[in-house]
Amino acid sequence: MVRRTELPKYTVPSLSVEDGRTIAAILQQRLNALNDLALTLKHIHWNVTGPHFIAVHEMIDPQVDAVRAMVDAIAERIATLGVAPVGTPGALVQDRSWDDYSIGRAGAIEHLGALDEVYVGVVTDHREAAAATEDLDTVTNDLLVGHLHELELFHWFVRAHLENAGGELSTADAEGEQESARDAGAAAKDPSSV
Repeated sequence: MVRRTELPKYTVPSLSVEDGRTIAAILQQRLNALNDLALTLKHIHWNVTGPHFIAVHEMIDPQVDAVRAMVDAIAERIATLGVAPVGTPGALVQDRSWDDYSIGRAGAIEHLGALDEVYVGVVTDHREAAAATEDLDTVTNDLLVGHLHELELFHWFVRAHLENAGGELSTADAEGEQESARDAGAAAKDPSSV
């Protein structure tokens, strides 16, 4: 459920307050998604196990830091537009359109299989937000496009662990986190199955 953002009292010069509200509402959804991603990444960082533990454990922390910086930049842009950013857990849960991350303590490859699905959703929605702001506000669009560069890079890091020498993803036919985790784990045990 997306809350209707109140009409701000002011916004940045050359934007109408209606456009400021529209852009802030788009950014609020990205704020929720990135807050959720940062928490999910930390959850994975704490719950990853197995022979690839240290590689994945250490790969995740810089992603968390970068995503938290994105969250701050988006919240500050929302405030600049004259709207109050909402960063509370209750608002995130109420407004999100996705399910909570579903993998607990598991092997590194299983977590990466599930994280692949998470990144697909975040990147896809971020691209849609960038497209929606392209004609409304070049500053917001630039911010989102810059985030996409990093998000897609992190997604590639994840996928590199799931890819065989022929370029096939072990999770290519999977639907959802659980199935992706299962397929990634199976391929790790038997690489010829991909």
